Amino acid sequence: MTLKPLADRVIIKQVEAEETTKAGIILTSAAQEKPQVFEVVEVGPGGKIEGHEVVMVVKKGDRIITGKYSGTEVKIDGEEFTIVRQSDILAIVK
Repeated sequence: MTLKPLADRVIIKQVEAEETTKAGIILTSAAQEKPQVFEVVEVGPGGKIEGHEVVMVVKKGDRIITGKYSGTEVKIDGEEFTIVRQSDILAIVK
């Protein structure tokens, strides 16, 4: 099954947590911090939203940071995704 976002929506997937520290210490899953960086999986077409023209700035493959409680979480074929509006994206990570 595939997801295709509508309007100014963006489908994102959380980036996996680091399993080792910079010093080389291996972390258990309970000790791993949940990263706040997501990867863009799909981007909607943009267009006229509530009377304003919305141009999509993010693209598939970008790494982004969103607000902590932004979006709607969905589970498709065992994978977890979050659907957010482009305006909920705070930054693109380079």
